[in-house]
Amino acid sequence: MTTGFTTLDELLNDPMVQLVMKRDGVRPEQLRSMLERVEARPKEAVPPAHVIDSRCRAEQLCL
Repeated sequence: MTTGFTTLDELLNDPMVQLVMKRDGVRPEQLRSMLERVEARPKEAVPPAHVIDSRCRAEQLCL
């Protein structure tokens, strides 16, 4: 039974992913390194919705 999650190794071993990476000039170790750097970064907290709403109104960024 599958969990619905695909591991990075499974993705990197997928022939279609390999073709796209080859076309784009991306090597698996480059992708792995970039993902490790992103994962190591401190996680940013998302402000509560009312803070986002008041900020976007003040800066006229609401859509």
